[in-house]
Amino acid sequence: RPGPSHTQGESLEGAVTLSVVGNGFMDGKELQNFIQELQQARKKAGLDLTPEMKAFVDQYGKSTDGKIGIVELAQVLPTEENFLLFFRCQQLKSSEDFMQTWRKYDSDHSGFIDSEELKSFLKDLLQKANKQIEDSKLSEYTEIMLRMFDANNDGKLELTELARLLPVQENFLIKFQGVKMCAKEFNNAFEMYDQDGNGYIDENELDALLKDLCEKNKKELDITNLATYKKSIMALSDGGKLYRAELALILCAEEN
Repeated sequence: RPGPSHTQGESLEGAVTLSVVGNGFMDGKELQNFIQELQQARKKAGLDLTPEMKAFVDQYGKSTDGKIGIVELAQVLPTEENFLLFFRCQQLKSSEDFMQTWRKYDSDHSGFIDSEELKSFLKDLLQKANKQIEDSKLSEYTEIMLRMFDANNDGKLELTELARLLPVQENFLIKFQGVKMCAKEFNNAFEMYDQDGNGYIDENELDALLKDLCEKNKKELDITNLATYKKSIMALSDGGKLYRAELALILCAEEN
């Protein structure tokens, strides 16, 4: 459990510099999503909302036309949530960049990266957003990330967890959570769209698969975002060849 609020304060400096990034505000749907996520994260960590957070949730949690300045929001949040806020304001605008960086580090296609690789992963991600960051800050962020995401202390971080660094509207993985298939169903689908049976699907085959998925899952997936989904998923491919293991990261539910 984090210590008293002075430790929160120290870690705010990084976050507070963000007000100039983007429009400096969080509002509407994004603010709603952020509040929901904040509550879930605290619950998962077995922590109550602090009085400041409670006041913030009471004030902004009910209506979709709320708007809060990033600086103001940073005052309310402890280090972990601040860190997510910081990252989302670093203009990691593209899930495609995120997926390309992921592919570089998840070289064995396991759907995890090791904690040792996390620091380089974050550094690469920030460089793509044209942000330079001191090594000491980077180490601090790496520590925070491990505390947040490596719940079982096995030193491995999952793709879906790390994708929370993306702004909500860019995190297409959230959308695909609701359409994941069991392994058998996934393998059947893969074979159906891998029409030439060469063990991978290309961009056209992925296009057909995604169109069908969008048709079947109109609630979760928006066909007008098809090009974005496709670009983000193809960022995992190997020179235009999307192998089963890569696509499984997006579409196959883990089976316990």
